[in-house]
Amino acid sequence: MARSSFATGQRLQMQARRATAPRQSVVVKAALELKAPPYELDALEPHMSKNTMEFHWGKHHRTYVNNMNKQIEGTELQDKSLEEIIMASWNCGSPTPVFNNAAQIWNHTFFWEGMAPNGGGTPSGALGAAIDAAFGSFDEFKTQFAAAGATQFGSGWAWLVANSDGTVEVLKTPNAVCPMVEGKTAILTMDVWEHAYYLDFQNARPAYINTYMDKLVSWDAVAERYAAATA
Repeated sequence: MARSSFATGQRLQMQARRATAPRQSVVVKAALELKAPPYELDALEPHMSKNTMEFHWGKHHRTYVNNMNKQIEGTELQDKSLEEIIMASWNCGSPTPVFNNAAQIWNHTFFWEGMAPNGGGTPSGALGAAIDAAFGSFDEFKTQFAAAGATQFGSGWAWLVANSDGTVEVLKTPNAVCPMVEGKTAILTMDVWEHAYYLDFQNARPAYINTYMDKLVSWDAVAERYAAATA
């Protein structure tokens, strides 16, 4: 009986110690979440339909997020920012599968945040002056930007980037490639992957481009990006 009482006492002491001992916190990095556009999915109608947004943002963009989270889980990339993942997986111009998903996540978020209901118009202020200086006029910029989107063979993106000296230029990139891998700062992008426009415009990419430029671009957002890039 004495032995049984002693063993019972030991168990009670151990239980008491476990109950009062501080718990060790385990920090688990949350998986990247799909970021919603800064407007409702029907807010860009009739120029970009809710149907397109549901497929483009709700399915394509979501798939990039899900795929990348699976690819980096348990790797050294898991604790890095999205931009760090992009640069690490760029692989000196031989992009890895992780890059294709990571860059597409960044590109699409940047695309959504560069549009607005009742968009379009003409930029003014420092951004407008930089565009006029680089292209001669806003109309010429639109011509060159539209040409970049129209002549990007297959899938890709058209960009307006700001250089460190305040000048701006138009670029186009294939697939998921974004200007940051070339050390450039994007301030505007247009998605010319077919899934960006096929539901609304079928194969008429030029009609989509014109609508994007005239009705969807948020020049306020682009001006803020330009100011940040040249501060």
